[in-house]
Amino acid sequence: MIKDIQQEILRLKKEKGICILAHSYVAHEIIETADFTGDSYALSVKATTAPQKTVIMVGVRFMAETVKILSPEKKVILAQPIAGCPMAEQMDKDLICAVKKEYPDYKVVAYINTTADLKTVCDVCVTSSSAVKIIKNMDAQNILFIPDCNLGHYVSEQIPEKNFKLLHGGCPIHASVNESEAVAAKEKHPNAPLLVHPECVPDVVKHADYVGSTSGIMEYAKNSDKKEFIIGTEISIAEHLQYACPDKNFYYLSKKLICPNMKSSTLMDVYNAVRGVGGEEIVLDEDTITKARVCIDEMIRLGG
Repeated sequence: MIKDIQQEILRLKKEKGICILAHSYVAHEIIETADFTGDSYALSVKATTAPQKTVIMVGVRFMAETVKILSPEKKVILAQPIAGCPMAEQMDKDLICAVKKEYPDYKVVAYINTTADLKTVCDVCVTSSSAVKIIKNMDAQNILFIPDCNLGHYVSEQIPEKNFKLLHGGCPIHASVNESEAVAAKEKHPNAPLLVHPECVPDVVKHADYVGSTSGIMEYAKNSDKKEFIIGTEISIAEHLQYACPDKNFYYLSKKLICPNMKSSTLMDVYNAVRGVGGEEIVLDEDTITKARVCIDEMIRLGG
């Protein structure tokens, strides 16, 4: 049954000229139908080069918004409309504008995991893999990093010469893991390097053998000569790595690392979206697209 649905998705997307983008945290049977898989920003960039005029994002809302900002001429569909992101939604434009008035000499650096509306008042956007490089290249001494204070803390430690202001926010899934779980996992699997996403709390990150983005974690595991790993990010990554590296073993850092928003997207959601009877079209006004694009363009300039 699954194979039949996958084959129909592949047929329909080719027939209708649809590009499917799947974030690395979604189920493997969805990834098998995608044109591109990866982190949120990388997928948005891929969409700009895809010849198709319609894009289906299998991920969460802010990712679909980013695709629309970078490809405003394309029709962008979020496969599962309820798929949001607590981190992206926890700070809004009014809050950040108020904080900017309190710290007028600070440049606002927004993690890509923010809404399009919030990006309109930010100076530069970053990803977890590019944040250190971009902030080092910024002509600014004072940095207001939003919304993830754990990622912000990690980045600030790599750039001690700059001043960071962090607000209390972040990914509740990554932040749910504690130090005792990291210690226990390493004791249980002493030969397995611990690979951790910087959205985890500092007390977990300090025990990591590698700290990096989702794609960074996957590449590290694939290229390493080690045969077992503890995966400190959404558990889907361990599953994908099991398929990619069947000769290696992958262990979850914690069973709490499950994102319900990513898991809300199903293969049937993708099937219905390509049929034109499901999903939600992302609509952003021209002013929002123009203003939100400024911080993304600045990211490209400083990260190039």
